[in-house]
Formats: sequence, C-alpha cells, structure tokens
Amino acid sequence: MTLAPDFIQLLGTLLGDRFTQSLADREAHAGTEAHHVPMPPDAVARPVSTEEVSQIVNLCAFYGTPVVAYGNGSSLEGNATAAEGGLCLDMTLMNRVLEVRPGDLDCTVEAGVTREALNDHLRHTGLFFPVDPGANATLGGMTATRASGTTAVRYGTMADNVICLTIVLPDGQVIRTARRARKSSAGYDLTHLFTGSEGTLGIITEVTLRLHGRPEAVRSARCIFPDPLSASEAASTAIQIGLPLARIEYLDAGCIRAVNALSGLSEPPADTLFLEFHGSEAGVDEQVALFEEIAAEHGGTGFRWAATEAERAKLWAARHSAYTATLRQRAGARGWATDVCVPISALPGCIDHAKRLLADCPVPASIMGHVGDGNFHVVFAIDPESEDERALVARINDSMVERALACDGTCTGEHGVGLGKRKYMRREHGAALEVMHRIKAALDPYGLMNPRKIFPDDQAAR
Repeated sequence: MTLAPDFIQLLGTLLGDRFTQSLADREAHAGTEAHHVPMPPDAVARPVSTEEVSQIVNLCAFYGTPVVAYGNGSSLEGNATAAEGGLCLDMTLMNRVLEVRPGDLDCTVEAGVTREALNDHLRHTGLFFPVDPGANATLGGMTATRASGTTAVRYGTMADNVICLTIVLPDGQVIRTARRARKSSAGYDLTHLFTGSEGTLGIITEVTLRLHGRPEAVRSARCIFPDPLSASEAASTAIQIGLPLARIEYLDAGCIRAVNALSGLSEPPADTLFLEFHGSEAGVDEQVALFEEIAAEHGGTGFRWAATEAERAKLWAARHSAYTATLRQRAGARGWATDVCVPISALPGCIDHAKRLLADCPVPASIMGHVGDGNFHVVFAIDPESEDERALVARINDSMVERALACDGTCTGEHGVGLGKRKYMRREHGAALEVMHRIKAALDPYGLMNPRKIFPDDQAAR
C-alpha cells in the first residue's frame, strides 16, 4: 500500500532514525524461516516504550495503515509477514527486564527480551524460565504465538507461564490484562485471549511470567528403538503413568542420519528418544529406573546418560540441530515444517501414518517432536522453485492435519496459525470460529492488526 505523506512525516518526527523505509530494512522484515513467500512492509518502526507503541498504533488507526508486530522473525507459518504491506513494528529495542521478584517466582519483561537473555539475567537467582521453542525467540513473540517446546511436557506452554500482559489495543489504548495474583475469578480471562492471538487483537509490550526454581539434579539420556511405533508407544506409556519427565523428544532414523552428517556426530541411525529428568537426586534416580523399565518393554536399548552440563549439551546437540540438519541435506533448500498435536493415546498411530506418507516422498524429510505432549513435526527440505514439490508437500501436510483433527487433535500445536494453517481453522473450530471473528471485529473493526492471519480468506478481508 502507499503510506500517506503526513503519516511518514509524523513517524519520522516521533522516531527519528528508528523509522525507516529503506529497501534493506523492509526486506529484512519481509519473510519467515519457512517456505512462505516473503511479504515486505512499506516501512519499519522501532519503538522503545509502551508509550511510543501507543502513539504509533494510534497514528496507524487514524491513517488506516496495517501494522504487524515483529520479534526475531523465527516463526514458521508466515505469522509476522506483512500480508497487506503497511508498517512493521520491530519490538527488539524494547529489551529490558523490568523487574524480577524471586519471592513471588515471577518477573516482568518488555516484549523484545529474548528467552536466552532472560535466563542469563536470572542465572544468579536460582530461578529460570523454562519454555524453550528452540529458536532464541522474543518473549513477546512467544506469547503472541502461544509457543511451547521441549520442556512443555513438565513446565507447560506460554499459556501456562504468562501471568498478565500489557497490551496496546488497535486504537492506541493501553490496558493491563490482569493483576499478578496466581489465580482470579474476576471477569473475563483477557490474558489468555491475547496469548496466541498473533498480534491480530493488539500489540503485546510487556509480559509478566512465572519463573521456576532450578532443579537440584538434572540428568539426560538417549535411547534407541527398533521402529517409530515402539518409540512413540514408550513415550505415551511414560506420560500415561505420570512419570514427571522434563523433556522427551523423538527423532526418526532419517533425522539422526542428517544430524550426524551436519555435526560430525556418531549417533546410531535409529528411531531415538532424547530425555531429561529434573528433581532431587533420589527422585531423578527413581524416574530413570522407571523409564528404563518402560523402554525395555518397548524394545528400547543403547541408553547413553549425561549428568554434567557439558555432557548434556553434547547429548542434546542432535535434537537442537535437527531442523538445520534436515535442510542441509539439500543445497538451496527451504524449510517447510508442519506441526500437529494430538491426544497422547493417538500419537503412535499418527506418527505411523506420517511415516507411511513419507515412504515414497522424494523430498528429504525428517520427523521430530515433543512427543511427551502429543506434538510432532515433519520438516521438509523443499526446492523453493519447484511448484510440484510444493504441491506434493501440501498434500502430505493436508493428510497429516486431517488425521490429527480426526483424532480430536489440532492443526498446530505450537507454530501458530499465521498464513499457513488458516484453511484448517473452520474444520477445527466449527461455529467457535465465528465467535473468534466477532471478537476480532469488535476490537479491530478496520482489520488493521496483522491482517490476513488466523482467519480463512472468506473472513480475512477488511
């Protein structure tokens, strides 16, 4: 779209060199980590306070300019692309840890603080923030997409760890969604309404988060299985009996081969579970012994244990490099990462279904997942110039989502909806989607907040 000259002048006066229309800046905020077509904004603004965000959003409302919040750009479903141009609100300069309250096990941060920066800040407090989506994402972005990751099986997702938010509404008004009390029955739960809304209802500027005590003992392990079904059944059994795992991650044999090639590791090329246990020394010993029994019942062998921080980092290197390793199998490849989540009992069948879909697929692909909460991914290394490959992967993605929905699962466990999963929303939510649309229309009647996201095309038009 064409930005009004007065709008440009006012933002330039307000922000100085923190407002830009340079092509390089626009292109740097155009894309996504994954396969979606880049969509650049018409300008980029870098606010440093909630007050500035309020002023900027108020100007966008007055001039009818779309506005898209942007963190570190690590989202995988086109969540932060500027689908209708307009203004990109880069939140990364709002990077202050505002307050840590050890006695209350919580803290308040600005939206641009990354999870790694927060944990560095907390290092000497005996506390940590556990949600780990893999990428060093901003906490505002993680809240906006309701992110989770490897530790969600024990510590929950962002939805479980956000206490309250400061939000700039589409007209520039600033609200706080709740107080810091750990529970409340006073009115609508606005905190959870905005958590996962992907910037379509307002801009998150501050986040108050739950913190957790660092465990006395941490032990990690790797265990190999004869096939995907055995590995996923072992994971499901461990969860069903209430084993308090901190992490339980699955990588298929193909993914392990890719990781070995990338990182020079020598992991056995087999279906593998990576695990982590947190607790007291005695508690961890009990957890380990019980999981060894479960694994043996499902053909698990080849346990390798790691107790020191250095040993654990080396063991987890395979899981953390899985996405990159899959892409590096093919020069110039672009990632297409699908993401579904199902009830635990349905997980083994869904992974088996995914393996059968991949059996004759010529596109390099790996299966990995946070199987402790029923969430798994298939990552494809597609040729970005091949429409045939895009069409093939889209069909596989459709089949995986349909299977997940048939099991009463979801089309996205943690990546969010963005552009990529919009078409499944009506199938998943039915009449509830109309309620969501009415909320969107009430808060953002002109459709300026991150337009064309979450809602199907028939509901996304302004």
